[in-house]
Amino acid sequence: MKRRLLAWALALAVLVALVPRGARAILTRFYPLPHRELVIRSARENGLSPWLVAAVIRTESHWRPGSTSPQGARGLMQVMPETGHWVADRIGLGPIRPDDLYDPTINIRVGTWYLAYLVRQFDGKVPAALAAYNGGDGPVRNWLEEGRWSGSAGDLSAIPFPETRAFVQRVLRSYRFYAWIYGNPEAPEQEVVPPDQGSPSARPPGGSR
Repeated sequence: MKRRLLAWALALAVLVALVPRGARAILTRFYPLPHRELVIRSARENGLSPWLVAAVIRTESHWRPGSTSPQGARGLMQVMPETGHWVADRIGLGPIRPDDLYDPTINIRVGTWYLAYLVRQFDGKVPAALAAYNGGDGPVRNWLEEGRWSGSAGDLSAIPFPETRAFVQRVLRSYRFYAWIYGNPEAPEQEVVPPDQGSPSARPPGGSR
């Protein structure tokens, strides 16, 4: 699997080097951007790069709004119903049903806010936030406190969970391609998140997966 991913990334890199003018148009087939305005708007509202949000969606569901994981995560950003309910309460969406997470508008709004929340919780460390998005914030906090991982992109191989390690690697790789293909949108690209807001509950119920 690792060899296949490496070969795929190498092939894309070669394509970009050999066909610089047409590469962007070609790569949009592999890195599509449905719901572009919604992604950019939600990212802007939460101080995230829209290309980071797009990379998470591509990795989580390949832009299939009806996706459901074996654990029950739903929709484009694969949000667990418990997490979705918690976030919806904090951002004023009111009660939502689990199947409401199949709605791209709700899912992207909820998932983007939750990702920004995790970035804030991990002091702006995007790789650590991505690991928490996949594997839960509890395990990631333990890894950081125990010195098993720095939380940076420089030592992703130290992430103990293979699935989480692969997830973070795929998202960051897709993030770079999205940023290169689509360029700078009207919204700023820096990962800056706003102050906390919403209900008094400070932590989500369990992990995100």
